[in-house]
Order: sequence, then C-alpha cells, then structure tokens
Amino acid sequence: MTHVISRNPATGTERELAVIETTADAVVALAERAASVAIDFAWRPLSWRAELLRTMADELEADAANLVELAIDETALGRPRLEGELRRTAFQLRFFADVVADGAFLHASIDHAKDSPMGPLPDLRRLRVPLGPVAVFGSSNFPFAFSVPGGDTASALAAGCPVVIKAHPSHPATSQASFDALVRGARKGGAPEGLLGLVFGFDAGVALVDAPSISAVGFTGSVPAGRALWTRANARPTPIPFFGELGAANPLVVTPAAARERGDEIGAGVAGSMTLGVGQFCTKPGLLFIPQDPSGDALVTSLVEALRELSSMTMLSEGIADHFRSGSVTIAGVDGNNRLVGEGNEGTSVSAHLFGVPATVFADPSSTALREECFGPLAIVIRYLDRDDLETALKSADAALTFSVFTSSSHDEDASWLIELGQSKAGRVIANGFPTGVGVSWSMQHGGPWPATTNSSATSVGASGIDRWLRPVTYQSVPEELLPEALRDGNPLGVAQRVDGVAR
Repeated sequence: MTHVISRNPATGTERELAVIETTADAVVALAERAASVAIDFAWRPLSWRAELLRTMADELEADAANLVELAIDETALGRPRLEGELRRTAFQLRFFADVVADGAFLHASIDHAKDSPMGPLPDLRRLRVPLGPVAVFGSSNFPFAFSVPGGDTASALAAGCPVVIKAHPSHPATSQASFDALVRGARKGGAPEGLLGLVFGFDAGVALVDAPSISAVGFTGSVPAGRALWTRANARPTPIPFFGELGAANPLVVTPAAARERGDEIGAGVAGSMTLGVGQFCTKPGLLFIPQDPSGDALVTSLVEALRELSSMTMLSEGIADHFRSGSVTIAGVDGNNRLVGEGNEGTSVSAHLFGVPATVFADPSSTALREECFGPLAIVIRYLDRDDLETALKSADAALTFSVFTSSSHDEDASWLIELGQSKAGRVIANGFPTGVGVSWSMQHGGPWPATTNSSATSVGASGIDRWLRPVTYQSVPEELLPEALRDGNPLGVAQRVDGVAR
C-alpha cells in the first residue's frame, strides 16, 4: 500500500496524504461502476444535466478558500492566479450547462419517409449519443481548469458520460478536494452514485486506459506520454478514441512593418507572455520570428531587457524543472545558436532563457531540438532576412496550438499570406495579440495538427469540446413514443432540428 505524497515545489517540504495509490483492480471496479450508471445518466433530461453542472460549480466556489490554499502549497502559482483559475473553472461548468440546455450539440436531424430517385426511403432520424465512461487525465500546470474539475470533465459530463479521473501527481491534495466538491454537487443534484471516480498513481493511469469499461480518454500532457497512451488505447482488444492535447512550440511572427511601428512594445509584451505562469502554458509563444534589421534589433533588445529584469521563478515540480534545464542545454548545443538570456538554477528555481538563431539555422533539417517544445520560460528568436527566408523557416516548424502574427496598423503586405499560412499550421490564429490565455466560448478552438493534439478536428476548450464524447446514431422507422425526445415531431425539448433538410 503506497500513500500519495504532496510536495511544495517552493520549499521542498512533503506530507503524506490519507490517500493511497489506486490498484489496477480498483481502477477496473471504478470504471465498471461508471459503466453501470452510464445509461441512466445519458437518458436523464437535458435540463437536469445542465442543473447538475451548475450545482457542481456552486460547490467548487463554496470551497474556494480551501481549494486555493491547497493549490498554493502544491503548485507555487500564487493566490491571484489560482483564484482566477478557480473562477474560470466554475464558469466553464456553467458554460457547458448552457451548451447542454441549448441542445444544438445533439445535431438532431429528421427525414420523414418519402419517395426519392432511389426509390422509397424509410423514416430516418439521427442524433448524437454519449460514448460511455470517459477517462480524464489531469494536467500539471492547471490544477483546476485542466485537472479534476476542468474542461475535459465538464464537457464529458455535459455530453452525458460518466467520468473517471486520473489525478496529476503534482497536486494530489488539490485533486482530492476538488473531486470531493464535484461529488457533493453530484449528490445534491441527485446523480447516480458512480458517476464520478478518481484514481492516483502512474500504474493506475495505465490501468485506466486499459479498463474495458472505459470508452474514451482525454489527456493533457507531454508528447512522449501522450504517444504512449495513444498507442495503448489503440492496442486494446476494442480500441477507443484518445484525445491528447500535447502542447507545441507555438510560432509568433513580427512583420518588418510591425517591428518598425512598435517594436519596443511588442518585445516587452513577448517577455510577459513567454514567462506567464513560469512559461508553463501550452500556448506559450516559443518560436519568435523577428526581422533581421535595425527595427528587429531594437525589438530583441527590448525583449532581452525585460527578461533580465525578472527574478528567478518556481516551477511546478523538480522533475519539470530538471526537464526544462536539460531541454535548454540541448537547445544551447545546436550549432549556430546563441544564448541571449538565461543561466542554470537549482531545484525548482529557474530563470528565463532566450536563444537566437538565423532562420537558415532553424530551417536546417538537423536542428530538430529548436523546433520542439521546451516547457518553461524559454523561447527562441529566429531572425529572418526577407519573405522567402521567413516562409522557409515557418514551413519547417512543427504544427502548433497557436500561430500569432503582429502586423502594422496600416496596410501590411505580409499580413494576408501569414494569416493563410497560420491556419495550415495551428488550431488558432491570433492577430496582434499574445496566445497565452484561452477563453472559454462557443468559438474557441484549442487544438491543432500533430504534435499539438492527437486529433486535429478536436478541441479541449470551448463548446465543441463536447463533440469528442459523442457518436451519431440513426433511428430507422422507430415509433414516435420510443424515440429520444429530441427526435420527436413535436420537438418537446425545443432544440434545433433539421427536418427534411430544413433547419428549424
């Protein structure tokens, strides 16, 4: 029996929790229990499901003071950041309650029986149904918004799926307390017991992906871990969907016109964005494409000066800090690379790192280390001479979650082609703004081509996050009284329907 350990990354102190790592048998039992209530949960009214999510949000907010204190001790992220993240997490649950109440996510479609050029067609009605129990892996860098009560949990519950969550080892006490708040909300809402489950430990995570009752997996983490779990999910006797949000070295491009117009301002802004949350954001701008001219020089000088004013920072764990330092050493070893800012620290304490390379060095096929994400306050400045130089370098970069472009406020001849290129490289294209900060909304896309995510059509933030946990079913010639309410002619739920090809 192995007890779970909670660690303070700032002080190094440890404490043993009254929680033990979950055995493989216990994981399977939790997954089976979730499966046993899946049909009950899926068929409850949408209005009830929406109210359940709101009740869970209320419980999180009611325990906010305790949750934030626990997260401060386990992450060193600071009170203002964590209080804001908890508000976002409660908002996210309520947002998905609105998505559920709206009902459009069902994609309800009705085609009445009719004659056609193919001959008679039967009555056909289609909507999307929950996949079943979903496994959610909490992330290290967001103890609330992307962890136990985070977006994957909220969207899966909104879809009508029970959830079994793998707690991240960086914040186990926060995970347990957040889970307890969700369970209190579930009980107040009259949800079936077993709707939610929580497991601890590396082996438990592997067992969770393997559990026969699990129907899909949501993961936020590194590319190597995501690839391993993705492979495992597809190697099961019955493969299941695996939705991994793996991060990326996100490009940020400054055009020559923008550098001339406000280079100092952009440089200072980049410094703030790349070090926000100690650079532990999956949307951190990691690749900075700056023109090789006097305006670009001034921008880089502004960036360097802003970074040198920052004191050392505490990362989420010693393991993450060690990985950051080893990544910076690898990057520093690339021929033609120059260190502009940064030096090594010890333990969880690190300083900002900035490197500089010509675009030709970045585009060299052998410079793979420059193109990979380094999780933490590190970025690489890529200096380009002209459009051809920039385009070649950008096309050599891996796909990403975000693609940012800073242009002139007046006509900028580079704006159009960069926006067009950006949509082929990332899930979100930003003009004259920084990518850190992902708003929860109907239009947000937080995903991208590999290696940003394992499924480029999916998003882990925003209303469309619910799509991952649903599959379509067509009901053919099913009597009215046996149909789901969303497919009945009277439309008792009042949801959006497409009837005989006409949207209503």
